[in-house]
Amino acid sequence: MLAIKLAYRNLVGAGLRTWLNVIVLAFVLFMIIWHYGILDGWNEQANRDMQAWEVGNGQYWQENYDPYDFFTLEDSHAEIPDVLQKATVEGIVTPILLTQASVYPDGRIQSMLLKGIKPDQKVIAIPSAELNIESEEIPAVIGKRMAKNCKLKVGDITTIRWRDINGTFDAAEVKIVNVFDCNVPSIDGGQMYIHINTLQKMMQAPNEATMFIIGEDYDMSEDISGWVYKEFDFLMTEMNEMMKMKKVGGSFMYFILMLLAMLAIFDTQVLSIFRRQKEIGTYIAMGMTRTQVVSLFTVEGAMHAILAVIFIGIVGTPLLIWLMSIGMTMPAGTDDMGIAIADTIYPVYGAGLIIGTSLLVFVITLIVSYLPARKISKMKPTDAIKGKIQ
Repeated sequence: MLAIKLAYRNLVGAGLRTWLNVIVLAFVLFMIIWHYGILDGWNEQANRDMQAWEVGNGQYWQENYDPYDFFTLEDSHAEIPDVLQKATVEGIVTPILLTQASVYPDGRIQSMLLKGIKPDQKVIAIPSAELNIESEEIPAVIGKRMAKNCKLKVGDITTIRWRDINGTFDAAEVKIVNVFDCNVPSIDGGQMYIHINTLQKMMQAPNEATMFIIGEDYDMSEDISGWVYKEFDFLMTEMNEMMKMKKVGGSFMYFILMLLAMLAIFDTQVLSIFRRQKEIGTYIAMGMTRTQVVSLFTVEGAMHAILAVIFIGIVGTPLLIWLMSIGMTMPAGTDDMGIAIADTIYPVYGAGLIIGTSLLVFVITLIVSYLPARKISKMKPTDAIKGKIQ
């Protein structure tokens, strides 16, 4: 307690020098919390959006299906098993049939992925209900990115071409009945959705599917022959790994900021020890051990971090809360990056992030404060009182 009281008195007595160090440490602490809060918020939003729009609570893939190899699509379909057929009727899973196709907007040609989906499904957020509209053309639903690339809008009629399971090419006209907006590019980039029954007839693959998206109430413990279960964490691996890489990349910048802050603390401690030699000698002459004096200067340096945390608690907390409420608006063009990202990202500040970052700053400051303080243990009281250091 004596060391803490003396350290606090010395810090207050140092005046502006102390508060400059505290403000620098507080800035570093604030930036780390804010940056990782943005990344955590982005990750949570991406997981939530991808679950709602694309992956559900997991998926069953036909054993030949590989999403990274379009050549597997020709063989990536099989008859719907009875257990999944029953779950589909109950509305807790939904089948998806995939095939490669081409679309011809305004005479141009563009490759795409044609997906068959049930109009009455509620497992994912695709607005498939409008596929039940009666029309001479095949009703189709596309996303905003597909609409932008093909210059299509609601009500437009265009031609698509596909190949059935026997290798025969065919073509038909489709009518765009809905253009939806979502934050998951892998759902609407170069993709078109039509009624699954229609696509099954077009491909001559009755009652077949490529994958099943699982809803909340399905028991995923059962193995199904010919189908491979992919859990939610597996489907989110790519996104989670990208977030880890971004955190690692951001840590380099904060390492530099932390290095500059610690350099300021180190210089302050060295200067303090140099200018307070007589005070140090007096402490030792009055009976304090060298270890106690070293502890005093170490605590004095470490208290910069404590004051920085208090400063952040008073000044930074309202600012962090305000930033969390308004979010961070992403610049134009980010939705074309091919990753799930919302127009506005709202940071998430978890207790682990705040406590862990504060402890990290405190421990590093404690170490940096101790390093110059070790010199005190080599000082002789008489030399220190005279203002000399060996």
